[in-house]
Amino acid sequence: MGDVMLELRQVHAYYGRSHVLYGVDLAAREGEVVSLLGRNGAGKTTTLRAIVGLVDVTGGEILYAGRSLRGLPTHEISRAGIGLVPEDRRIFGDLTVVENLEVGERPGGPWTLERVFALFPKLRELAGRRGASLSGGEQQMLTIARTLMTCPRLLLLDEPSEGLAPVVVRALAENIAALKGSGLTILLSEQNVKFARRLADRAYIIEKGQIKFEGPFARLDADLSLRRAYLSV
Repeated sequence: MGDVMLELRQVHAYYGRSHVLYGVDLAAREGEVVSLLGRNGAGKTTTLRAIVGLVDVTGGEILYAGRSLRGLPTHEISRAGIGLVPEDRRIFGDLTVVENLEVGERPGGPWTLERVFALFPKLRELAGRRGASLSGGEQQMLTIARTLMTCPRLLLLDEPSEGLAPVVVRALAENIAALKGSGLTILLSEQNVKFARRLADRAYIIEKGQIKFEGPFARLDADLSLRRAYLSV
């Protein structure tokens, strides 16, 4: 693995007056896939939103390639090379697949329509369809593809397998594995431990806004009491 690309040091974050993250420490190296595991409401989404400046970070430090992100507006964080694929997808229902992709396009970057279609051949077939007419799995492919069009160096995936049929989840895992193979750094927020295990080099567990575990999946697999305590496994 390469140098540390993303590092969170003792990060505290709030939604309004609600204290949600309590001293979160997390790191991802260049070319690494790191999974952030936890139950609903544990703080996974908030951690990703804190990285891109969508929640109030009141303490600690967030570093990307050695640069502090605290206080930067979200559009500047995106331009720096961080792409967030949100849990609720947020595609434009009235726009076609191609139009959705063009919204995120960064001219001259490594990700083009052709490269995205090579990764997601189904999207080529659906190119003229409106976003609102797509299935859940197709919308998930589209939202990942649209984020790739911004040419990120670090991809944040928030619960990508949630609500999808098993066959779609398997196909999605293959797509993400291909992105990993290309050298993209990925932080994957997930409840689906099996899905995350297929992709991630290391795992963190978050519970009530605090990191409770960090290490390789082999250590997590060997500790049933830990999985029962924090992952309901």
